Amino acid sequence: MARVGIVTFPGTNCERETLRAFASIAGVDPMPLWHKDRLPRGLDLVVLPGGFSYGDYLRCGAIARFSPLLGDVIDFAHKGGYVLGICNGFQILTESGLLPGALIRNKSLRFLSVTVPIRVERIDLPWTCRLKQGQVLHIPIAHGEGNYVHHQNEFAELESAGQIALRYCDANGKLSDAANPNGSMGAAAGIVNRAGNVFGLMPHPERADNIRLGLTDGRLLLESIVEWINTHCGEDTNDGQVE
Repeated sequence: MARVGIVTFPGTNCERETLRAFASIAGVDPMPLWHKDRLPRGLDLVVLPGGFSYGDYLRCGAIARFSPLLGDVIDFAHKGGYVLGICNGFQILTESGLLPGALIRNKSLRFLSVTVPIRVERIDLPWTCRLKQGQVLHIPIAHGEGNYVHHQNEFAELESAGQIALRYCDANGKLSDAANPNGSMGAAAGIVNRAGNVFGLMPHPERADNIRLGLTDGRLLLESIVEWINTHCGEDTNDGQVE
């Protein structure tokens, strides 16, 4: 049974959808976490959902990075625990240093709320193990600051290390400036750390997990990490957590 904790910060607004999405997957025991609490023992995955933590003051995710729970999440990740950041959660992961680079204003300087195609770049990750190489998923984005940037040399290293897990593309899987909604370097829609246990993405898989929503591709990403945890992780994999 995959034990999943979903964190709420002041201003988070996707925690209920994320909790519902994971609760609908067999083999998941989801639980809400408050940003001022300590990380409980026994978790397999921590999720930082989307929203506008602390009103996005200073920079998106900049204040949430100093929430009490984040220190535990950082320790958890450094010890191999799985951490997923969706939209604002991705921004928090870059602010905390768990993922490289930063998210800045969209190239258009406009807030974008639209369903976009994204291409799967790797399938040897816990986050994509149910997918096919080059598979095109259709998942909504909703952000004003989703433009992924990094120092040019370090971005080249990130690419060569295979840390780009998802890229924005057209419906046929082709990359182009026109198919890159926010101007992200390398059309990066989702990246992982070197170890592969921390994953951040701007698209919202929890908004594309049910046929009643008209979209189901996001469920494949959520089911991937759940399947990986239930297949590869034993009862003794939670040493990184605190009381």
